Amino acid sequence: MSLLDLAPVIPVVVIEDVETAVPIARALVAGGLPVIEVTLRTPVAREAIARIADEVPEAMVGAGTIRTTDDIAASVAAGARFLVSPGTTLSLVEAMDSSGVPYLPGAATVSEAMALVERGIKELKFFPAEAAGGVPYLKALAGPLPDVRFCPTGGIRVNTAPDYLALPNVGCVGGTWLTPADALAGRDWARVEKLAADAAALR
Repeated sequence: MSLLDLAPVIPVVVIEDVETAVPIARALVAGGLPVIEVTLRTPVAREAIARIADEVPEAMVGAGTIRTTDDIAASVAAGARFLVSPGTTLSLVEAMDSSGVPYLPGAATVSEAMALVERGIKELKFFPAEAAGGVPYLKALAGPLPDVRFCPTGGIRVNTAPDYLALPNVGCVGGTWLTPADALAGRDWARVEKLAADAAALR
């Protein structure tokens, strides 16, 4: 099954304290969101992926903010089951294609999307969604690129997610609102689970 069809929202999680990785994942899964993107924006990100992969097998954990071929190898070795990049270069997409796991390469323009379609890739991350044109932009892309589907990420909130999910070329959205910094700092896993449940109910 496509990554875009597993849940309406993919939580995009920045983990600063590796000890929170497993409780975050368990809360998100309990709320109905089993697909979790851990961004490689912190020094503990890869260890967080490894812990989630090892201790929360019901979660499908992936690595986000993939920018280099080294990121790909290290993330897959840590246990990442999918990869997400903010943008795409030729060397990066070739390495992701050889990784053995599903991936969502980033695109923000028609030309970038068309270049990926030429390679047979028709499921993309649209980033930064709000800054790059949001719902109107994606609606416009559906005409010339009817066979391409997107996971928009960047600036999307619970109140705007339904507008994206209503588009025929959007399979799911990525969201950071599910793991607010104050909830993580306070170890408020019940709040994370409730935010996940609300997001899971969007479809």
